[in-house]
Amino acid sequence: MRLYTHPACLQHDTGPHHPESPARLAAVLRVLDRDHYAALDRVEAPRATRDQLLRVHDEAHVQRVLDTVPMGETQWLDDDTALSPGSAEAALRAAGAVVAAVDAVLSSGHVRRAFCAVRPPGHHATRSEAMGFCLFNNVAVGAAQAMVAHGLRRVAIADFDVHHGNGTQDIFWHEPRVLFASSHEMPLYPGSGNPDERGAGNILNRPMSAGDGSYLFRELWEGDLLPRIRAFRPQLVLVSAGFDAHQNDPLANLCLGSEDYAWITAKLVELANHHAEGRLVSTLEGGYDVAALASSAAAHVEALME
Repeated sequence: MRLYTHPACLQHDTGPHHPESPARLAAVLRVLDRDHYAALDRVEAPRATRDQLLRVHDEAHVQRVLDTVPMGETQWLDDDTALSPGSAEAALRAAGAVVAAVDAVLSSGHVRRAFCAVRPPGHHATRSEAMGFCLFNNVAVGAAQAMVAHGLRRVAIADFDVHHGNGTQDIFWHEPRVLFASSHEMPLYPGSGNPDERGAGNILNRPMSAGDGSYLFRELWEGDLLPRIRAFRPQLVLVSAGFDAHQNDPLANLCLGSEDYAWITAKLVELANHHAEGRLVSTLEGGYDVAALASSAAAHVEALME
């Protein structure tokens, strides 16, 4: 089990009081530094290349993120999404972590699973736009690497972040080689994620309502999403691992606990073991109560290590 991260991901400065702060990643890395996780193979994330980014983003978007020099400490791309002097490097390392993890599980022969402890998150970034705290769509860059560099024909993306991964859906709307399966709260930012948003038949959206908790979450995945992923027979499982459906998260209204993240992770590992030779790559998305994020990410990584 491999852990990808990079100190540059702590240098993406979103300004004071922003929920997507460096403290989030610092808390995750702190808990994973405990002796219990000593067996993790820790690897410094490389930078994604422009060519890798351009597989899922247009040239203007990549140029905007990488070549903008912020005036002062931060420059705002929208009301939520910031660029700071350290943001371009952080974004390159975050996307590069997923690319490297995909390469490792598909070609190394001894690495089957990986967790990318990185920021900024990615699943709201569309082909042409940074939004929702996200600059590049890290999981999409990884999926494209699997298809282009390794020739995979079936890549599944499981997204259990409380906010719908509109960017991932946008990028793969017409791509039948990618199955995108998402549970999320509605109505909630970004306003997408209705079940009738189906793309080329490869988009599976299963919304939850404020106040829903463990029972419905597990029912949606066990009774619907997981069987659909199994039927797809993925050669690789990617996970957009957002932990903001936790009952303590300040930006949402669902009622999950860290045990629910351990459960869904174990189910995805089981699925990957059966269909994808165990190959699974997970990348950090949301989670804005620092303590809840740390405990949930720890539960997720423990299940990945099993």
